[in-house]
Amino acid sequence: MTPETDTGISRRKVVVGGGFALAGMAAAVALLDPAQARAAASGGGPSAAGFRAAGPARSAQVVRAGQTLVYPDSWSVRPFPLTSVSLGQSVFTRALNQHLVLYRAYNVDKILAVFRRNAGLDTKGATPPGGWEEYGPNPDAQRWGPAEYTRGQNTAGAGGCLRGHYGGHFLSGISMAYAATGEIALLNKVNAIVTGLEECRAALAAQEVGGAPRYSHPGFLSAYGEWQFSALEEFAPYGEIWAPYYTLHKILAGLLDAHALAGNDQALALAEGIGHWVYSRLSKCTPAQLARMWGSYIAGEYGGMNEVLVELYWRSADPAKSEFLDAAKLFTLHTLVDACAAGTDTLNGKHANQHIPQFPGYIKLAAETGDDHFLDATKGFYDMVVPGRSYAHGGTGEGELWGPAGAVAGDIGPRNAESCAAYNMLKVASYLFFNEQDPKYMDYYERTVLNHILGGRRNQESTNGPENLYMFPVHPGARKEYGNGNIGTCCGGTGLESHVKYQEGIYFRSADQTELYVNLYIASTLTWEENGLELEQVSSYPEGDTSTLTVKAAPDRPLKVHLRIPEWSRGAEVEVNGASTGVAVEPGAYATVDRTWAVGDTITVRIPLSVRVEAAVDRADIQTLMYGPVVLTATSSSTSYLKVSLADRLDLDGDVSRGISKTAANVFTVGSLSFEPAYNGRDVAYHMYFQRNEPTVTFAGQSSGVANPKRSGKTLLDEVWEQAPFASRAAFLDAVGEVSAAYVAAGLLTARNRQRILLAAGRAPIDAGN
Repeated sequence: MTPETDTGISRRKVVVGGGFALAGMAAAVALLDPAQARAAASGGGPSAAGFRAAGPARSAQVVRAGQTLVYPDSWSVRPFPLTSVSLGQSVFTRALNQHLVLYRAYNVDKILAVFRRNAGLDTKGATPPGGWEEYGPNPDAQRWGPAEYTRGQNTAGAGGCLRGHYGGHFLSGISMAYAATGEIALLNKVNAIVTGLEECRAALAAQEVGGAPRYSHPGFLSAYGEWQFSALEEFAPYGEIWAPYYTLHKILAGLLDAHALAGNDQALALAEGIGHWVYSRLSKCTPAQLARMWGSYIAGEYGGMNEVLVELYWRSADPAKSEFLDAAKLFTLHTLVDACAAGTDTLNGKHANQHIPQFPGYIKLAAETGDDHFLDATKGFYDMVVPGRSYAHGGTGEGELWGPAGAVAGDIGPRNAESCAAYNMLKVASYLFFNEQDPKYMDYYERTVLNHILGGRRNQESTNGPENLYMFPVHPGARKEYGNGNIGTCCGGTGLESHVKYQEGIYFRSADQTELYVNLYIASTLTWEENGLELEQVSSYPEGDTSTLTVKAAPDRPLKVHLRIPEWSRGAEVEVNGASTGVAVEPGAYATVDRTWAVGDTITVRIPLSVRVEAAVDRADIQTLMYGPVVLTATSSSTSYLKVSLADRLDLDGDVSRGISKTAANVFTVGSLSFEPAYNGRDVAYHMYFQRNEPTVTFAGQSSGVANPKRSGKTLLDEVWEQAPFASRAAFLDAVGEVSAAYVAAGLLTARNRQRILLAAGRAPIDAGN
């Protein structure tokens, strides 16, 4: 047990010192003055309509030429730059366009306000964004350097102690938006933020106390003093401090994105200064001290500091850059790494998003050091979360903490699935795929980016905030935690990034440029400069079942194209130029077409979409309705599980096809219930899970009149239908016969009642798809 888990803090009740509730509670989110609150409620700021159109932009080729992207040699597969993939019209387009409105409209002086005030500079009349990105109750005193602070000196609580994190996210997000669009106005904002941060760093470096530098290193950059870091080294708890290295990670990541995506060299220099400062502090800490720090609840949360420091090491030409790699290693929570590598599950009670972001860093450490212990730990960790701690939409955690292994239905509570956790699990999944091309990672990626991430963006324009939810809860009658758009919160921060990089996972490429992975069927155009390929994907997926990829420019050598066939699918087909390819097309695998391509060649992928049910891993009766990869939620404000009977609506494939209707935008009616896609961004009460309720054994409207018996948590009907799809009606009847006979043998069903069940099955007008 790490020190973190021995706190006595309830998983379902987490409170910050001074009564300030952290876990995304609405009151904590809405720390706005009345005028700001009114502006947020109405969309905020100037009219969004004026920012819908793109301004002057650079070509993708010019943008790409200014980028510096670095990948480790050990990654056999790599992502494409955001600039190489442009989105077409799809369900993702609305969130992207709404988010670009925010970036075009937002005044970057608001982002810089907390940094400028801390550095003693003019804030240019700007106020902070709000929420957790605030000045706090004691901002002037909190400029303390290490020598000025004594443990316990901060009695004002954690308010304001996370300031700067949101600005780091904003810098990352607007850098991504520039990379995706080439809009010059966005680039200008990136550069303005970096210039402002350098002015703040220089001002901090010039400060003195008692004739000595106030801060321990000229590279120090923060929106509060260095005292939080020195207090953490003395094991200050959350409430006295917040999570200083978490905030620093966001700032460092923003600077690295500004350098990588927008070509800003000053951003890299600032990042290098921070890296040297971090090493200067942590290299003096003992291993035991570091272990206690990183195991401490929230105060020791460091985000992905290990990841960004490895990244900094890769891209830096600094003669002393070895300090960055050494510092990255110091952010290793060895107890967790060793347990995950050994397959020992210690996650119960741990703060999910305190630990998830560490694992992309461990993957990069494995790539740089060759130490596969880190990689083994990440694989073990992933398997502990997916599927055993993952809800239908890909989210994880309750009250921000993990519950026991394999307890999904059992861990449904009032506040499930923090948005940040889903964001970071996508990184874990994709980084693992770069090492080992197991389709399960991209199956999870599709589910989570479509349902949790896209559904996390409210379908509303705003010039004031990200409109991103905090929690995406799954309990009966839940509402998405959009609040005031989560301005200034951690999930509002990740939301600043999520919706401008949907193209990130659609395509991957092999390191030797000879293989292409098509992971997501999203309308888009890929321009692969190194290979000479331009590929346009036309698709209405997941509202339609067919995607067509057309070669617009062809490489001059053979190219293997790997097409992901989702694990949940049945009957998928792949054609090239209208003819069958003859390649294996299997669920949960990639179908590979290897040939020399010509302009005009087409690949058509058809993945039949049907309505099916998925049961929670720990309770067969708690289920979700799915349409292909889409989570369907029933609109209802009831706070009890909806009782739903589906057995008499199933066809031979096990799909829900009888007495169900579909309208536009993937809205379904089943009996008296309306189901809509989780991704639509509507702010309504919903049920992601319902309770199967089949009191009698019924098939396609034919009732046997026999009570539905149960054993080992499953009913007779559950056991019949878990064998679907059935190749024929005879196979279905055989299954009914075998399962019912087993119930008779167990003393749970009489022979007479078995005959009644067999007669009902024999009369049932049941066929695939009817």
